[in-house]
Amino acid sequence: MAYKIVTLFLLLTLSLPLNLQCTRSPNWIRGGYWHAHSELPIAEIHSALFSHLMCAFAFINSSTYNIFINSTSEQFFVIFTNTVKHRNPSVVTLLSIWGGAIFSSMINQSSNRKSFIKSSVEMARFNGFHGLDLHGVLPDKGTNITKLGTLFDEWRAESQLLLVMTSHHLPALESVSYPLDSMQRNLDWIHVLNFDYYLPTRDNFTGAHSALYSSSRWFNTNDTVLGLPYHGYAWTLVNPDENPVGSPATGPAITIDGSVGFKFIKGFIRDYGYGAASVYNHSYVMNFFSAKTTWVNFDGVETIRSKVSFAKEKGLLGYHAFQLSNDDKWELYSAEKQPADVGNYREIRSSGHAV
Repeated sequence: MAYKIVTLFLLLTLSLPLNLQCTRSPNWIRGGYWHAHSELPIAEIHSALFSHLMCAFAFINSSTYNIFINSTSEQFFVIFTNTVKHRNPSVVTLLSIWGGAIFSSMINQSSNRKSFIKSSVEMARFNGFHGLDLHGVLPDKGTNITKLGTLFDEWRAESQLLLVMTSHHLPALESVSYPLDSMQRNLDWIHVLNFDYYLPTRDNFTGAHSALYSSSRWFNTNDTVLGLPYHGYAWTLVNPDENPVGSPATGPAITIDGSVGFKFIKGFIRDYGYGAASVYNHSYVMNFFSAKTTWVNFDGVETIRSKVSFAKEKGLLGYHAFQLSNDDKWELYSAEKQPADVGNYREIRSSGHAV
């Protein structure tokens, strides 16, 4: 089947003011997300590799709209900042808040917003975080964009902490509205989650879930931080002999939803024995591995190198990894220091698209 290439990368027409403390004007963000339920102990985070670390997730109470941390995770949030600063005293930490389904109802009432803002600032300060990251929010038809802008205004007025928003990729051919004026006034930068474009639980064909698509137009991207997924997805092929991107598939492979971390993928390929290796696809800027009816798409070392080089050339503010526990001995995160695939990178630069 033909595989339709669409532009999915989220381009934000922002020029955010960086006018607070020195932590608000980084030269190059090297960020990473640590999830409280991950298998990676905080003490084992190689924080010297990072400029910013996000601790995930706090949540919004559906009744009070206060921020809370699950009781099983509280102990980790309390020690997170002090622990990662042992190895890197200059690392900046942010408390990541999951917006979720409750977010739209929270922003609609002034009292709800007040509870959210007050509790988030207090929680960040109590646990020693330098900022707040609003994660998992994608404005839809039920979102009051004006009230979202008001939230950012009120949040900034309450605190001089770093304020960051994490935005998901744009669905194909679907526009999303944002309160750009308020974002320009109040946010320090934007984390873009440009992955999970295609999922084996939803799409009956193999897809490049984090392909590096770009637009021929880039607007003020110096306040955008590129997302690098440390996970991939596995599909079950209809025909093992038909395995390029876009091949018919019947659903997930390996796990229930097909999601697999980079570390697991490396072991999965290694277990196939001598000669088994993934293939780096220049057209989509991605790695994939196919064996029998299993097809896996992920970001390997070659992909990470090209994406980091792309971010630097385009003038982005940096990149962030999601999530750190999926790396294998910091192999992916160390890829920034290695040369990128220059041939492929030039191809992207000259055309404005991955071709």
